[in-house]
Amino acid sequence: MRGNQSWVTEFILVGFQLSADVEFLLFWVFFMFYVFSLLANGVIFGLICLDPRLHTPMYFFLSHLAVLDIAYASNHVPKMLANLVNQEKTISFVSCVIQVFLYLALAATECFILLVMSYDRYVAICHPLHYTVIMSWRVCTAMASVSWACGFTLAIVHATLLQRLPFCGPRVVNHLYCEILSVLKLACADTSVNQVVVLIASVLVLVGPLFLMLISYTHILFAILRIKSREGRRKAFSTCSSHLCVVGLFFGIGMIFYLVPGGNQREEQQKVLSLFYGLFNPLLNPFIYSLRNAQVKDAFYRVLQRKGVV
Repeated sequence: MRGNQSWVTEFILVGFQLSADVEFLLFWVFFMFYVFSLLANGVIFGLICLDPRLHTPMYFFLSHLAVLDIAYASNHVPKMLANLVNQEKTISFVSCVIQVFLYLALAATECFILLVMSYDRYVAICHPLHYTVIMSWRVCTAMASVSWACGFTLAIVHATLLQRLPFCGPRVVNHLYCEILSVLKLACADTSVNQVVVLIASVLVLVGPLFLMLISYTHILFAILRIKSREGRRKAFSTCSSHLCVVGLFFGIGMIFYLVPGGNQREEQQKVLSLFYGLFNPLLNPFIYSLRNAQVKDAFYRVLQRKGVV
């Protein structure tokens, strides 16, 4: 690390500051959550790849969501688990910047993928006769690629601005991992530019997509209400309810993080909320989509039958 960039070569991640016995118990609880999230998302991704009946735009985007959840959890959960059983809870400056970059990139990409998924449901319900034309594989691939590109571009901006700041102490990050706002508090220089960029990015990544999704679902709601049969309305709504659950949780907590003014007490609350993104959200997503989706369950049974398990 060059001297003109940072005087601090490593940070200390505070974590929850609990007794050794409680932290050891949390290690096993969080470890099980992490393993189950990897298995659940891996199963979803594998089913979508193996079953031709799931080779549709909706499941194409769901496979991207599964990859994002695996990558996001793997970015900081292993380090968080290691800190629960180690006395030295340090992370190098370079590793910290990489961690900030990856979690911002993956979180932003997931926001855009969720937006694209809402557009897919809008076209499927409001324009069913033109669905295959509008949501062609070329269009789906382009939308997914743009989502990843936008997410990583925003993260590059944040990481570049962060690594240019001088850090001369203190070096204690009051969080479970290198969260950008917590790291910025330790800089020995004016961080107003970084703060403004974080706010602008939060509006672009959270408020903008959420507003567009509300417009999509408003049109979807009116389209569902125009369906005459009760069974038709139920099926149409069931295809959107899972996505709405994920969107509500993901965007709601994201806005609490980056659009609500914080304080010392809120820092402790945000540590708990951060577990949602790292542990609970990656585990919840596959269960929300699979348990409420007959096609995914049928695909799972077909794969088991081919393997001779059932």
